[in-house]
Amino acid sequence: MPVQTTKPVAPYKPKKGEAYMSPKQLDHFRSILNEIKHGLGEDIDRTVHTMQDEATVFADPNDRASQESDVSLELRNRDRERKLIKKIDEMLAKIDSGDYGYCEKCGVEIGLNRLEARPTATLCIDCKTLDEIREKQVAG
Repeated sequence: MPVQTTKPVAPYKPKKGEAYMSPKQLDHFRSILNEIKHGLGEDIDRTVHTMQDEATVFADPNDRASQESDVSLELRNRDRERKLIKKIDEMLAKIDSGDYGYCEKCGVEIGLNRLEARPTATLCIDCKTLDEIREKQVAG
């Protein structure tokens, strides 16, 4: 389990009348995204060191198979994290370009609560729900 080295960023409380995606809100989400990215980077470094330390050649085929299974699982997890880091970098670029917080399909505000829950969200809840319904219809 990852060790938390810094305090998580507290949820943003907008001031009355504050414009959506104000500079303070953008700074808030930039902090959240950078915090997640930093934590993922530490996890990846820790995994590499652990895998190097545990690289043992087992004589027993069962032990070897178990170790290979563990390594495969770790590599899949790291690949997922690498993809999330790429997504975070894309979101940071959207913050810089002024496109963060708006749905890629319909252009409406994604909403602060949704972004707090999933800072890498690119779709509003309505478009995401429609996508999920379509996926179920295709899979079913």
